[in-house]
Amino acid sequence: MAGSRRHKARETALQMLYQRDLNADVAIDAVRTMIQESLHDEELSRFAWSLFAGVMELRATLDQKIEGAAANWSLSRMAPTDRNVIRLGLFELLYTETPHRVVIDEALELAKTFGGANSPSFVNGVLDRLIPDEKRSGA
Repeated sequence: MAGSRRHKARETALQMLYQRDLNADVAIDAVRTMIQESLHDEELSRFAWSLFAGVMELRATLDQKIEGAAANWSLSRMAPTDRNVIRLGLFELLYTETPHRVVIDEALELAKTFGGANSPSFVNGVLDRLIPDEKRSGA
């Protein structure tokens, strides 16, 4: 149950990242309110907010790493959904204690739900190259 609850929080964070990516004028307070209204659970809202805020704060760093790992793909050429699933996954890989297998599985589920037919394999390929060595060896 905890996994499915956190999955819903990740979905919500992804939706807010997508919205903010396509419309930078969306106010941060509005995003926080939408997260709370979507999840109706304080713990999950905090988790979703921490993911959203973390990605937004570190977006330039994340984007640089993604472009380095995504052979022949610039961020602007990526589908907005794929780009934001990868940002979210990379943030969790680098800045949380979530095991890399969980991060990858969650990212693939988000890509299947929100992306196109090729999204899961694309997201998997990019994120797999970005797994930190210490997480990979700790598995």
